[in-house]
Amino acid sequence: MSRSAPQIALLLLVHLVYLTGILGSNLAVGEPKIRCKEAERQALLKIKAELNDFGQQYNILESWGKEEETRECCEWIGVRCDNKSDHVISIDLSPSTFDRNDSTPLEGNISSSLADLQYLNYLDLSTIGFFLKPIPSFIGTLTKLRYLNLSHTGLGGEIPHQLGNLSSLETLDLHHNFLETNSLKWASNLSSLQLLDLSFTTMKTADDWVHAVNNLPSLTYLKLSECDLPDIVPPSTSLVNSSKVLAVLDLSVNPTLSASIFPWLFNYNRRSLVHLDLSWCELKGSIPRSFGINMTSITHLDLSNNNLEGSIPEAFGNMTSLEYLDLGHNMLEGEIPKSILKICTLRSLLARENNLTGQFPQLIKSSLSKCPHFSLEYLDLSQNKIMGSLPDNFTLIPSLKELKLSSNQFSSNLSESIGQLSQLEILDLSRNSIEGVMFDSHFAKLSNLRYLDLSSNSRLVLSLRSDWVPPFQLDYIYLGSCKLGPHFPTWLQTQKNYLELNISGSEISDSTPSSFWNLPVLLRSLDLSSNEIKGTIPENEQARGLSAQIDLSSNQLEGSVPSFLLQVSALSLFENRFSDLNSVCQNTTNNHLIFLDVSYNQLSGELPDCWSNMSSLRILILSNNELTGKLPVSIGFLARIQTMHLDNNNLTGELPSSLTNCKDLMVFNVGENGFTGPIPSWLGKNVTNLVILSLRSNDFYGSMPQQLCHLKDLQVLDLSSNNLSGSIPTCLGNITAMTEIGSSVSNIKHLYDFRGFPGFLISKYNDRLSVLWKGGVNELRNLGLLKNIDLSSNKLTGEIPREITKLIGLVSLNFSRNNLSGQIPGDIGHLRSLDALDLSKNQLFGQIPSSMSQMDRLSILHLSSNNLSGKIPTATQLQTRDAAAYEGNPELCGAPLPKKCLDEEEPTISPPTKDGGEQEYEDEFITKGFYVSTALGFLVGFWGICGSLIFKKSWRYAYFKFLNNAGDWAYVTATVYKAKLLRTIKN
Repeated sequence: MSRSAPQIALLLLVHLVYLTGILGSNLAVGEPKIRCKEAERQALLKIKAELNDFGQQYNILESWGKEEETRECCEWIGVRCDNKSDHVISIDLSPSTFDRNDSTPLEGNISSSLADLQYLNYLDLSTIGFFLKPIPSFIGTLTKLRYLNLSHTGLGGEIPHQLGNLSSLETLDLHHNFLETNSLKWASNLSSLQLLDLSFTTMKTADDWVHAVNNLPSLTYLKLSECDLPDIVPPSTSLVNSSKVLAVLDLSVNPTLSASIFPWLFNYNRRSLVHLDLSWCELKGSIPRSFGINMTSITHLDLSNNNLEGSIPEAFGNMTSLEYLDLGHNMLEGEIPKSILKICTLRSLLARENNLTGQFPQLIKSSLSKCPHFSLEYLDLSQNKIMGSLPDNFTLIPSLKELKLSSNQFSSNLSESIGQLSQLEILDLSRNSIEGVMFDSHFAKLSNLRYLDLSSNSRLVLSLRSDWVPPFQLDYIYLGSCKLGPHFPTWLQTQKNYLELNISGSEISDSTPSSFWNLPVLLRSLDLSSNEIKGTIPENEQARGLSAQIDLSSNQLEGSVPSFLLQVSALSLFENRFSDLNSVCQNTTNNHLIFLDVSYNQLSGELPDCWSNMSSLRILILSNNELTGKLPVSIGFLARIQTMHLDNNNLTGELPSSLTNCKDLMVFNVGENGFTGPIPSWLGKNVTNLVILSLRSNDFYGSMPQQLCHLKDLQVLDLSSNNLSGSIPTCLGNITAMTEIGSSVSNIKHLYDFRGFPGFLISKYNDRLSVLWKGGVNELRNLGLLKNIDLSSNKLTGEIPREITKLIGLVSLNFSRNNLSGQIPGDIGHLRSLDALDLSKNQLFGQIPSSMSQMDRLSILHLSSNNLSGKIPTATQLQTRDAAAYEGNPELCGAPLPKKCLDEEEPTISPPTKDGGEQEYEDEFITKGFYVSTALGFLVGFWGICGSLIFKKSWRYAYFKFLNNAGDWAYVTATVYKAKLLRTIKN
């Protein structure tokens, strides 16, 4: 192949350049060109010396100073030099430099040697751990800096005003630290600044922040999120220059801002601002129409999590470039304006948790009238009041990726066209009234679906073929309360990677396939509760070590509890037919079980003695089984236990002293068993955090230990139906929790987290307890509101301690069926929070204290079968109840008993006084009226009788004749009786 002269010349030139390079490189051996300035190299080494990686395991700065003979610091990772001057101009130690997505594993100090790098224009130390150290003021001497990023470093203290000397600075990023500033005056000097991010900086006294921002002519990106910003003073709005170029503004999470923010915003150039975030600011009032007039270029608008009211302005439709609109978590009402859905650029419409109304299909049709290729991708209208049917044709919005319409009032069937949304990733139609049948065709092309929630649509039936293979692999499956049964859904076995599955209450009355228990490794939550699932659960070695919450309660599962289930994080087997827990002893590795509920089952025999294998357990509920024998010693090795319910079994023996190790125990319930022995003194001495203590219906004997009085947090003390004797300790009046009225929470809840998988969960358990309440044994859940002492059905003697009346927070007090004597404490009326008081079947005497008339919340009162006497005090709550409350007290009288008191009189109505009020009752017998009545009676009686004898002669003779005859008759009668008496004595 022949070559032309120009081609030959070009080849010669290339070879010449190549040879020159080789020769140059060979000549350079032994004489390296030194680009790095020695002073700057030393400064970098000092910077390195004050930075450490955690444990030296990552070797982040290994290249710094490794080849000292070359002195080539410009080649060190994260360092860049100027090509001409060879000065260091850039230090970048951010995660991206080291190909990491998380924070760099570095910590230490910001070295003062940075000040020796005067040509530095780029400094990024983000995510290095400086742990509350201040920003050094010498950074203000690096006047050539154009980029400064100290975000996510844990810096603290005041932002030095010397940063205002960085007149060339274009980017200042200090977000996510612990900084504060009282003024932004220093920022006013940064005339070249384009990006300012001070998020999470405390600025609650920086009243000049608006003025400072207005003086930054080049600012295009401003983020002051969560800064405690002072509210805008209205005159500040006039300082805005309309030529501003601000494009991104984020003032979110500043709850002190008010609606005065809007006039300031609307003065900005309407064609510049494209991104606005005012979420979580507690803004009130209606949304200004000016958004649709002044901000026509905006693409991202977030007004979520405020207190905005009224309707969504129709003028929003003028924002024709809008792509993202979030109005969620407000109090907006009315229909969504049709003008919004005519914005063809709209990608996200989020209006969750408002009071919006209207019908969904009309919204979609409105958008199509102007946008034939409607590109909506994210639609969230959850928790509103939108009603009617769902669209007949979902193919009109083929771009949908997320459709969230939960908690509305949708009804009717779901169109099969939803199965054509091939881009759909999230479908949430839960908590509506959707009905009808869903077939395979409803999911035909949903290959991208990852999240499916159809729960709480009780009339929705999923009729899917047994051999159906879905086109998707779901991460989240929520089908609770839908009709899936009666057979177990076989298609679930095709889902291999789900994180959460809930098919509770779905009318399944089948057994689970054994292969179903090959559960996904990253499973977080599995809920099959409230079905009629039958059969046994096979042991599964592959499923060991799951960090999941599993709820199989309210089914008909039976057999042994498999050991792999005892290695999850939380397990509820409540209300099944499981027969033993012996697998506890096989659970020796990877144990992190926190919650275990096997109550209302058929557990029998003795408890296994392997509880030391369950060291993480905090909640243990084994109530209502048929367990026998003594409590094993190893149960005391549950050192982190907070709640222990062993009630309603047949357990016997004494409580093991090993329970003294359970110092975190808050709820201890062993009622309805056969435990015996004295109540141990370590309850209150070693276990001091008890809130609930129930030993009811056992065979405990002896006196109540004084140590119980040390339980300052105790709210429920139930020792009823035992064989306790002796007196009630007076120190019970010292229990702090019962001396306080009410409670801030209605439940006694336990929070615990589940680790072992990405994004650990925090869950809670609300405690419950069976107590004698309202005449029967009831299971109560609002235990936080209950403050109760029940010592009934024992052999207690002595008086009721007066100190009990200090427990003014008590809601229920029951001392019935004992041998208590003495009088009811006169101050018992101080217990005004009492809803139930039972002192019946004792030997109490004396009167019912009048102070009980103050107990206006009493709904249950029993004082029967005592020796109480006197009149029942006058009070509506005492006299309007059934007489049975007082029966068995022979000397007691007054309403509501049929027995009237001797001095009981009909109540009189006082005559009205001159001013219309009632005359004050005087508790006196001798009054002025008494004397007047006596005088009149004397005059009438004297002159009525004596006067007649004086003025009527015939009456006078008859009167004295009557007196003579009466005297003679009395004398004769006395003489005769005297003679008879003497004869009797002589004989």
